[in-house]
Amino acid sequence: MSKGVTKQSEDFSKWYTDVVRQAKLADYGPVKGTMVIRPYGYAIWENFQGILNQMFKDTGHVNAYFPMFIPEHFMHKEAEHVEGFAPEVAVVTHGGGKKLEEPLVVRPTSETIIWNMYKKWISSYRDLPLLINQWANVVRWEMRTRLFLRTTEFLWQEGHTAHATPEESQEETLRMLEVYRRFAEDYMAMPVITGQKTESEKFAGAVSTYSIEAMMRDTKALQAGTSHNLGQNFAKAFEVTFQSKDNKEEFVYATSWGVSTRLVGGLIMSHGDDKGLILPPKVAPYQVVFIPIFRKDTKDLVMDKVDEIVADLKQAEVRVHVDDDEKSSPGFKFNEWEMCGVPMRVEIGPKDIEKGHAVVVIRHSGEKHFIQLSELVQFLSDQQDIVQDALFQRALSFREENTHEVDNWGDFKDTLETKGGFIKAYWNGSAEVEEKIKNETKATIRCIPFDQPSENGRCVYTGEPASQLVIFAKAY
Repeated sequence: MSKGVTKQSEDFSKWYTDVVRQAKLADYGPVKGTMVIRPYGYAIWENFQGILNQMFKDTGHVNAYFPMFIPEHFMHKEAEHVEGFAPEVAVVTHGGGKKLEEPLVVRPTSETIIWNMYKKWISSYRDLPLLINQWANVVRWEMRTRLFLRTTEFLWQEGHTAHATPEESQEETLRMLEVYRRFAEDYMAMPVITGQKTESEKFAGAVSTYSIEAMMRDTKALQAGTSHNLGQNFAKAFEVTFQSKDNKEEFVYATSWGVSTRLVGGLIMSHGDDKGLILPPKVAPYQVVFIPIFRKDTKDLVMDKVDEIVADLKQAEVRVHVDDDEKSSPGFKFNEWEMCGVPMRVEIGPKDIEKGHAVVVIRHSGEKHFIQLSELVQFLSDQQDIVQDALFQRALSFREENTHEVDNWGDFKDTLETKGGFIKAYWNGSAEVEEKIKNETKATIRCIPFDQPSENGRCVYTGEPASQLVIFAKAY
């Protein structure tokens, strides 16, 4: 275990904070609840951005930017929306040394200001669909904060689209949920369950909300991304209409969808261990780190060989870093890069060069390989997909081992108390029952999975006939 890092088994929450800070991902800002994202943490976020940005563009979306200040009266135009965000809103009352005529809300989300603009831009069916995304920051005045997972200000992307028909908006909603699923599983190696949120858990102002739900290493759930079908609610609130092909004036149909820097927290808690981070190669800032080992009289020999191999790796599009800092010992560097979660470490010194090999250590498994120098570039290239898949399969096995199906209330409470994890159980669809379960156990319905059994069951709380098998869990 790295110095100063709490064991997961002792205190998972403390372990998480220790890793975030010691891996130099983020630190606390001077204002309570704010976060400073350090370069290594921001590099992970930049990789997320780059991948997602291309996925958005591949599905026809374009980027724009909207102001962070929202006239206060905008927030009152959609009743559910203002009620849902009221406790978290930060408001600016003074500017330029004077009290403002109307207070300005610092955006907690951008539906209101975007739909105000869409009213100007949409007039005909020819203007639809309008598929816009923005990368931005938002502010939500959270009472309890945790680095990356829940901070007063955080970074995210938010897509906002307008459509001519309800079928098109529903198709868009599910399309973007699938983009998030692919990103989480194919790039973050984080298995997720896709499904619909209950009425109680849906986004304020939405007709329906869908989410991807992941299990962390402490068996708690993390809502990793959401996609909302907004129906015509915001179009009606902001009077956004279009002339249809039949020359009828109709309200447009809307969606919104987003993921945030919370995903970085999800990455840490999906794969990390007592030595620190473990990063999947596809999103790691560095996929390979070289630790050259030399004395003054062997430095040129070692560095010339390292430079030669690194040049070939860059040609193979492997992200590589060489730690040639002479102020730190090799042992210190090993621990430091294990903490930072680099997927593969290469150790090479004069004796290795003499024997014609290098030592490769795989971060997640600790496996040590002695690889011929002539085969090193190919080995490191091949390992990218092998490590990526191994991390996904490990996380998937962990989720399966910690998912339990129960059919009565006594087993539900006992399982949640003694085992935790995801609980699959039937629910009768009652918001009152949902609230009682939450109050009694602190477990919430994470989603109603798309993958439903063909047979019905009985509600785990009431014993009444029920048609929905849902995922319960304690969550972040």
